[in-house]
Amino acid sequence: MDDAATLYVGSVMHARLKPVGHRFSYRVMSLLIDLDRLAEADRQSALFGVNRAALYSFHEKDHGERDGSSLRAYAARCAAAHGVDLTGGRVRLLCYPRLLGYAFNPLSVYFCDRADGTLALIIYEVRNTFGAIHAYALPLRPTDISSAGIRQAQDKHFYVSPFIAMTMRYHFRISPPQDTVKLRILETDREGPLLAATFSGRRRALTSAGLLGAFFALPLVTFKVMAAIHWEALRLGVKGVRLVRRPQMPAAVAAKAAGLPDK
Repeated sequence: MDDAATLYVGSVMHARLKPVGHRFSYRVMSLLIDLDRLAEADRQSALFGVNRAALYSFHEKDHGERDGSSLRAYAARCAAAHGVDLTGGRVRLLCYPRLLGYAFNPLSVYFCDRADGTLALIIYEVRNTFGAIHAYALPLRPTDISSAGIRQAQDKHFYVSPFIAMTMRYHFRISPPQDTVKLRILETDREGPLLAATFSGRRRALTSAGLLGAFFALPLVTFKVMAAIHWEALRLGVKGVRLVRRPQMPAAVAAKAAGLPDK
């Protein structure tokens, strides 16, 4: 059986294609954690904690409904709203861990399996720098799966970048976590591609030695994620890319995109 938690070390790349070209790439480290085995993950290393302080840590209150409640139950509710039963299946979350108590996750991905081990649903949890969080829950259809990976698409419902309008569509291409993991998001408007974002990482065991090595190889990496967002925004502004006003997202749209019933 795989470890309850493991690491993926690799690179994030963003490439804006219009109205001006803009590209950057950063080294990062992601955490893949089995939401049914949090207690086991908590014991893997003295440098890693679950729902408690440690050098690196994972906190359920950073995701989902952000109230500290079970993320496994949250994923099951999202799946049930789409007619998907996760009873007996595992749910794994790919995200950035906290480092020294801090993390910012622009995108976290839940891989939700049926009891037979087949992938049934992916939840794309998006966060913006204004403190809001939003989830797109997408069941897998037979046509989504190919030799090139999983392909899914979703209209944009949530304001993320102040330089990108709301009338966009996301095109996801995923190679689920194994020895490697690959995520690609192509954001398009009516005229075609506007932005491509990728993460490609290679699996490493979550051990004290591995975490200590990452601490020195990728110093303050979780803080750099937020710093990089603001630095790249400044660069875009200098290049003359116009700001897009943040709209008010209707509650009904938010609930539907999250895969939850309207309140």
